Order: sequence, then C-alpha cells, then structure tokens
Amino acid sequence: MKTLFDDHATLDEQRLELAEGAVLLKAFALGTASSLLCELDKVTAISPFRRMVTPGGFEMSIEMTNCGPLGWITDRSGYRYAATDPLSNAPWPDMPAAYAELAKDAASEAGYPDFRPDACLINRYHPSARLTLHQDKNESDFQSPIVSVSLGLPAKFLFGGLRRSDPTTSIRLHHGDVAVWGGASRLRYHGVAPIRKGSHELTGSSRINLTFRRAS
Repeated sequence: MKTLFDDHATLDEQRLELAEGAVLLKAFALGTASSLLCELDKVTAISPFRRMVTPGGFEMSIEMTNCGPLGWITDRSGYRYAATDPLSNAPWPDMPAAYAELAKDAASEAGYPDFRPDACLINRYHPSARLTLHQDKNESDFQSPIVSVSLGLPAKFLFGGLRRSDPTTSIRLHHGDVAVWGGASRLRYHGVAPIRKGSHELTGSSRINLTFRRAS
C-alpha cells in the first residue's frame, strides 16, 4: 500500500489529483463545517444514527443515517436505496440546502458541473471503526461522481483500483477535506482504515463523513 501523503504534508497544496477523475480538495469544507454539523443535529433528531446489518448478518462498526429523497440501507435483504427510513417508515429528512450546495460546489471544482445529489449517506466513526474496501455500485447509473466530506477526527482513506485485489493508496483525510471521484475512477474500490483515538473540538471522539450520490 502506497501512502500519498501523511500528517507532515504541506497543507497549502489545496488540490491533489488522486487518479484520473479523482481529486482531493483539501480544507474545501472548512469554512462551513460548523454549520454542516448544526444541520446534522436536525437530521439525526428525525432519523438517528444506527448500526446496520450486512446481508451476511454482520453488524457494521460505523453508525449510519441518511438525508435526502433516497437513503442507502443494508439488511439481510441486501444493499439498496430506499425512500423511507426503515426505523420509522417515514421519509428520510430533507437534505439541508447547505449540504446540497457544498456537494455541487465541490463536484464543480473537481470537474463535474451540474451535479445534483439525491442521497446523502452520513457515517459516524468512533475509534476502531472502519469501512472495508468496496465499490459504490447501487446507483442507477455511474455518470455522476461521488462527493465525500470529512469532518472531525482524521482518517486514513484507502483508494484502490477497479479490482478488489488492486493495490491501494493511503490518503490522510483531515477535518474539512472533500474527496471527489467519478469518470474513469467512479467504480474504484475504496475504504477507511480503523479510526484512531482522539478528540476534535466539534465532533469529540468521532469522525463524521457525508457521502453525496446521485442514486436515481
């Protein structure tokens, strides 16, 4: 596994090309991070975080919720998008305007104009939580990019190839960083290494990740 940069990398490099069609926009969401987290409190008051179960029956180590017209879920029946929260059978909370605007702006900055997300998966990581290598492939088509916003504790993002067995690059993500990938990189495998213990002034001992997709 190759490390693209670490904590000692210079933070004045605001744009980092990860691969064809994949870009890291460092600190892109830093100015709006506090408001994003305030909106998150409103979302979780309606649809709280929960640990979902994989089709194989394993409880995921990260906690999840969603906002927007569609939400990504997993249970014994499989991975899919649903218009309602399975805990309440009510629609997912509306996607905050600040979320949609950030996603559109980041996608445009990365070379994907006119991105219109209809799903925002929100993951909360506590220390030792991780996300194994996977592809985002439950969407109806793969023309739109993925926009991933990091808030709180740092994380080690693993970015691989089009096969699970391909080598991965380790990318250190900090509070406010936004990763965008699409085009030739849209179906690359990716994941998150176990989160290390720490504390952040806005999120405490956790990391929040907002992942925007066009699912329909």
